[in-house]
Amino acid sequence: MEQLFTQLTQAVEGTAAVALTAAFVWGILSIVLSPCHLASIPLIVGFIDDQGRTSTRRAFWLSTLFAGGILVTIGVIGAVTAALGRMMGDVGVWGNYFVAAVFFIIGLHLLGVIELPFSGASPGATKKKGLLAALILGLVFGIALGPCTFAYMAPMLAVTLRVATTNPLYGAALLLAYGVGHCSVIVAAGTSTEAVQGYLNWSEQSRGAVVLKRICGALVIIGGLYMIYTA
Repeated sequence: MEQLFTQLTQAVEGTAAVALTAAFVWGILSIVLSPCHLASIPLIVGFIDDQGRTSTRRAFWLSTLFAGGILVTIGVIGAVTAALGRMMGDVGVWGNYFVAAVFFIIGLHLLGVIELPFSGASPGATKKKGLLAALILGLVFGIALGPCTFAYMAPMLAVTLRVATTNPLYGAALLLAYGVGHCSVIVAAGTSTEAVQGYLNWSEQSRGAVVLKRICGALVIIGGLYMIYTA
């Protein structure tokens, strides 16, 4: 694994085409290889499934807003903690506890234990609340990902900042490629929810839909426990 990241670091310092590709791959691996980030997959899948029968287009926008919220929070936390002289992205244990609490609430909702206001409303209201809730959920989830994310981003940021001193646009392009790769896994997982619903012959009472929501709820709660464990 260490050799893989060493090779990616060297690739990011290579020619533009190779560097941008490596930055994109690095963004994907920051999700796939991180237990913190993997928790976002059942979270967004369960959230989208809870919205009811969903088109691919709507699932795409829900997962994109969720992923975008994560990146916005990570960027803000990184800038604030760096300005305060703390380790970039370190929000302390209370950040993890806060996100864990959100995970438990969402998980219990998906398990059918409690009801939340973004479900069970009229179709129009659910649509609007779902989009806003997806963004807010991403913003909240990004709080606990600070240290986890910047541990993966550190080599990437070092290269980008060095490049930005002579070519700011190229440095921004590298970070953008990383961000697109980072979000692509979440967006792909969320967008595929519609296909899963179809495969399970989805309806609000169908056994397949209920089982999917329960599994996602259990995984989200496990993610919350992991946040507490790593606090």
